[in-house]
Amino acid sequence: MAVRTTEKPFVVAPDDAPTLDVSPQGVGTVIKHDLVASQVSPPNFAMRLFDVAPAGATPYHQHPWEHEVYIVEGAGELKTATGAEPFAAGEAVYVPPDAMHQFRNTGEGRLKFICVIPNSGDC
Repeated sequence: MAVRTTEKPFVVAPDDAPTLDVSPQGVGTVIKHDLVASQVSPPNFAMRLFDVAPAGATPYHQHPWEHEVYIVEGAGELKTATGAEPFAAGEAVYVPPDAMHQFRNTGEGRLKFICVIPNSGDC
């Protein structure tokens, strides 16, 4: 995908966006698609699509920015320092700054979710 500026609206498909394998358990377990991120220089937020294989999970981690997440497909649970909270397609998840968290796929199919973060967290 060519680098774009934020001067004009654009449309991007996940397969046309920069993609990175961020799998802690093995190649192909967690794929991140940078839909609107540093490659297009958005002024405030980055938007990503995560695709998690059955039984896969993102790393258990924390950082100083929040996440706003929308579950597009599948089911899973949000692991936090105080336990796990189930979620399913059509639901939203909020992770506050500095909270330990992990998204786990507990369903039979792939888990797909949109994650919006401030640009300070787009690394």
